[in-house]
Amino acid sequence: MAMMRSDLGIMKILHLKKRGCFLLKLLCLVVLVLIFCEFLVYYVVIFQCHWPEVKIEAHRSSKQSSASVLKAMFLSDTHLLGEIKGHWLDKLRREWQMERAFQTALSLLKPDIVFILGDVFDEGKWSFSQAWADDVRRFQKMFRHPVCTELMVVVGNHDIGFHYEMTTYKLKRFAKVFNFTSGELITRKGVNFVMVNSVALEGDGCTVCSRAEAKLMKLSYKLNCSQQEQNHSNKRCSDVEQLPASEPILLQHYPLYRRSDAECAGEDSALPEEKNIPFKEKCDVLSREASQKLLWWFHPRLILSGHTHSACEVLHNGKIPEISVPSFSWRNRNNPSFIMGSITPTDISLYKCFLPLESRVVTIYCIAGALLGVLILAHLQLLNSPFYFAQHLIRKHKAV
Repeated sequence: MAMMRSDLGIMKILHLKKRGCFLLKLLCLVVLVLIFCEFLVYYVVIFQCHWPEVKIEAHRSSKQSSASVLKAMFLSDTHLLGEIKGHWLDKLRREWQMERAFQTALSLLKPDIVFILGDVFDEGKWSFSQAWADDVRRFQKMFRHPVCTELMVVVGNHDIGFHYEMTTYKLKRFAKVFNFTSGELITRKGVNFVMVNSVALEGDGCTVCSRAEAKLMKLSYKLNCSQQEQNHSNKRCSDVEQLPASEPILLQHYPLYRRSDAECAGEDSALPEEKNIPFKEKCDVLSREASQKLLWWFHPRLILSGHTHSACEVLHNGKIPEISVPSFSWRNRNNPSFIMGSITPTDISLYKCFLPLESRVVTIYCIAGALLGVLILAHLQLLNSPFYFAQHLIRKHKAV
């Protein structure tokens, strides 16, 4: 009797050990899937991106050449959810994805400067002081960056509202956090960037609009004077501050005027059913008048914009390229991306870096979930009965 109890005790211990070992294997599988889908997948995908090569002066050494090239990242429309429309789970998921993608890109690519082309927040146009402070705190955590990398932000309509919602208070609040002013010139390694408040280019003479246009006109005058050759310099430019003689790159939220996305191509362009929908001036794109003003004032060599959440490349006046940068948030796209630019005062080379497809990550989770289910059923021996039943039917059929 005592021996039987001892055997039963040993069997129970072995059974518990077997169950514990099985549960440990399941836990390891779950942890590995989570680590891959929430951490490693960003490294696997972004590691494949690289800085494009750019032409450099022949007389420079390789070390001088690499130091003279500005490495810039451009992303847009992060749309951090606020307290009104944002569900906590959706907010948690999207912000985690963007934080991991951004931090992975910084650690692997080490850009000199990062530009976000507006709509940083989803509810900046509505949020009161406390909600705004909370949104800013979350943004600063997600998009933290080392001292060696600068972060510059352009204002978008969701940050301060459309023209009819825009106020001086909202604009100052944004400028205080991001040190942004419309018509601001950023010069790095001889490369000129003009940051434009495209929401203020309404053309109706409002106070904010008039100030923004006046600053842009003043800046265009400086840039145009700086680009004139010394022997052809105008007397009117003699007292003007000399800037690097490099054609500027315009950075703004609204794209310049175009009828629709019908001519846009690529895997991250607008959906086929959306491409032929006409754009509304001063809402989807800038007005024709405002677009022509910017082209005439600055004669840019490149324009980068956001707002549409989809990619597009267009030529203005047959020679000035504009690239619409897709949204950086998986809430707006299955395939977010950002632009990498190797830039010198005379040349630009761009490369688009895609982030992990959300559908692919979901597929990995589904496969892992199915595998877990099969392993659990097999462990509980619930798969044996259907297997033997099927085997019995096959034998019976053969016998007949």
